[in-house]
Amino acid sequence: MNLKLRPWQSEALAKSLKWLVEDRTDRRFLINAAPGAGKTLASCAIAQALIERKEIDRVVVIAPRAEVVSQWSDDFRRVTGRFMGKVTARDGDISALGMDVCATWSAVQGLMPELQAVCRASRVLVICDEHHHAAVEAAWGTSADSAFADSAFVLVLTGTPVRSDGAQSVWLAYDDAGAIDHPDSGTYTLTYGLAVDLGYCRPVTFHRHEGKFTVDLEGGHSVQVSGHQPAELPKDLVRIPGLQTALDFYRLARTPQFEPDKTTPKLNGYQATMLDWGSQKLTELRQRMPEAGGLVIAPSIEMAEYMVDLIELLEGERPLLVHSQMPNPESRIKAFRNTDKRWLVSVAMVSEGVDIKRLRVLVYLPNALTELAFRQAIGRVVRTAGPDDDTRAYVVMPSFETFEVYARRVEEEMSASNRSRKDEPRTKRCGVCGHECALGARECPGCGHEFPVAPQRLKACEKCDALNPVTASSCHACGASFSQTFTLTLDEALRAGAIVRGMDLDETEVQLAEQMAPNVRNLILRSGDNRLVRILKTLPDESWARLKTILVAES
Repeated sequence: MNLKLRPWQSEALAKSLKWLVEDRTDRRFLINAAPGAGKTLASCAIAQALIERKEIDRVVVIAPRAEVVSQWSDDFRRVTGRFMGKVTARDGDISALGMDVCATWSAVQGLMPELQAVCRASRVLVICDEHHHAAVEAAWGTSADSAFADSAFVLVLTGTPVRSDGAQSVWLAYDDAGAIDHPDSGTYTLTYGLAVDLGYCRPVTFHRHEGKFTVDLEGGHSVQVSGHQPAELPKDLVRIPGLQTALDFYRLARTPQFEPDKTTPKLNGYQATMLDWGSQKLTELRQRMPEAGGLVIAPSIEMAEYMVDLIELLEGERPLLVHSQMPNPESRIKAFRNTDKRWLVSVAMVSEGVDIKRLRVLVYLPNALTELAFRQAIGRVVRTAGPDDDTRAYVVMPSFETFEVYARRVEEEMSASNRSRKDEPRTKRCGVCGHECALGARECPGCGHEFPVAPQRLKACEKCDALNPVTASSCHACGASFSQTFTLTLDEALRAGAIVRGMDLDETEVQLAEQMAPNVRNLILRSGDNRLVRILKTLPDESWARLKTILVAES
């Protein structure tokens, strides 16, 4: 294949060959490039060059997830013309699956003897994608170190080289401060800010979604919580263990809110206003990029299902849901990649390594609060769709200190011109013929295509009644803040998004559990037993009757 590389990829190719082949200084080369910059293509080009120079016989790729393994297999064949087999720990003898293979990090443990044998019998290039998974003290890192001890070359790839837990990864040296200390001659670095300046990644704008929660407590008490205002408990409630933790802003931000029927999501709840902002922004982006899509990262399967229902209520179109418990999640992700469907909702499966170039809006409400996970997620929406892609990426996230710190660091990497939002586009692009049309045009003058009319959702200012776009953070007329207040009960706050967690409960059990819940909750909170309090935070109320039945049967 006549492969056209970006300048940085060509530079990385030349530098790696000098380090690995010409100088033979070390068998390991590190590519530390921003998510979305094109590490996979650069790596395939390096592999192809080593094959052509007869330096290696086969390639083994280790990737974080099954869907990323499939992506690697496709890209490797496109670049090199060679088939790459996808293997799991159940495959056993991998020699029959082709010269080149790709597996997940978790599969390496089960394939260790087979991988060791392959590396001893032939000259192998090992490509370690998302290398931060290979912590020295962790099982994956130990397994990889043993499995590939006899490999000819190792290509280490990462966009987030430092783990949030401070652990060190195999095959890399670190300084006393915990930073990677791999030799400069054996490293190619491309920061996110530089990738944006060069046009390889899109600039990102963060929408800090504010909101104030009012939680109704017992005895007529209530407290207010925001991302910048922790709950101040009344004196008679301070002594209750676990209550302060339950009233954490981010915990409340992940708590679903329902209508009185307890099944229909509230259209004025916190998550609904997050999605409403993201929906409006996605509609704007699709005027320039008709196939632009949005990604929701939820903290749990139950919450992902809740977000799917919310989007359907807001837009009238049901988004695509994908999570690890569904059959054939890879095919669902691939289907979304090849359509113009607006939204993809997931838990963690699309947060790392997955390449869907049309994603432009991220609604970020994860379970993990690490900077590594944050940057990996941003990488899903900053990929450029080509030289004509003049769109920005947008991240909608709860406004609290942890995410604020991460966002500021990303913003500081970008140049001043890219940090500031550019003027809104004055034209829209026809998705049929590509013609630039006036924003208000009802049809394309080039081909006659009729543009869909998106309903504009407005909100009224409570102070002056002026109408504003739903995405506005303050009133255009009087300047009043639109920071909303969301009301929750203590019961909702304690559940924190635990709906049923997949338990098969009958209606009788649910009704009995609802009767038990207030007394059980109060007894546990007042007991002072931290272990029981932790159980209370994770166990849905609906399951308490089932738990009682089990305990009685065992007594």
